[in-house]
Amino acid sequence: MTSPHCSLMPLSLVTPTRILGGLEGRGCCPDPLPTLCPPPDDSGHPLFRAAAARGVCKVMCFHPHSDLTLPLMSLLEIRAVIDAWAELEAELGASYPWVQIFENKGAMMGCSNPHPHCQVWASSFLPNEARLEERTQRQHHSQHGVPMLLEYAEQEAQRKERLVVENEDWLVVVPYWATWPFQTLLLPRRHVLRLRDLCDSERDSLASIMRRLLIKYDNLFQVSFPYSMGWHGAPTGPHLREDCGHWQLHAHYYPPLLRSATVRKFMVGYEMLAQAQRDLTPEQAAERLRALPEVHYKLRPQEPVCGAAQVLLVEPGAVLNKPTSKVPLTVPCWLLAH
Repeated sequence: MTSPHCSLMPLSLVTPTRILGGLEGRGCCPDPLPTLCPPPDDSGHPLFRAAAARGVCKVMCFHPHSDLTLPLMSLLEIRAVIDAWAELEAELGASYPWVQIFENKGAMMGCSNPHPHCQVWASSFLPNEARLEERTQRQHHSQHGVPMLLEYAEQEAQRKERLVVENEDWLVVVPYWATWPFQTLLLPRRHVLRLRDLCDSERDSLASIMRRLLIKYDNLFQVSFPYSMGWHGAPTGPHLREDCGHWQLHAHYYPPLLRSATVRKFMVGYEMLAQAQRDLTPEQAAERLRALPEVHYKLRPQEPVCGAAQVLLVEPGAVLNKPTSKVPLTVPCWLLAH
């Protein structure tokens, strides 16, 4: 379905300037409200230094239907999204040091447009998170001679206590250092620097494991699960000529929900001023996600609604006796956990 109020739907006022993957509705257009803009004038004082932040901001639509999210798309459609990501990374990465692909899903994550889409920001500098990952991965590689996240993936594959889903090329874990309740990390099994470096079979298996993870997310509270996610890979632009062997491609998923479709985690108080605290351990979160079915709740046979009135059909003139026992109440298993 499409909505006449959705600015990202096909043939809308914001028309994609280019169609990616050869599928109608999967397009990329300039962000009408770009974040990367010229800074204010530098005052000259060391406490108020400013520098130009040049870049490009784009919006990429996943599908022509406004109500179809990634877990409900086919593997072929998700593969087309992955190919478009890799193409944009290569195109923008030819000029810019950092290409950030990210998706904000759901109003809870500040997404103001319901159409399935992501954003791609290419910047003339390495952002803070990228600089931190550059430093830590380089230090680990220098000390141990192996990419940090490659070694981490091997360890998690062996331990399995934080493993959510896996296949021959990828694994998803609730990371050991997770702070959001159902935060996950998507990792390749082999050493890969960037999305463009993935072979065809790895892109196919990536589409599969992404859909499996996102179906589990939606099934957790039977809601279109909100999150912010994004890809991190080796820097681009001038860094393409450097040795980036310490880097490992990966994707972060940061969902805010904690106990239900409406109860979310807040980073406030001590967590804002001192240090993040966990409501679930990574092992508990992984176990709950791992146990969920991999068939989307919208595609499964309809289950009885908890608390719904029961209707009893009887023949005319029949006498109804008072029931001798109570009807058992069916409660979703996630309620029993709390």
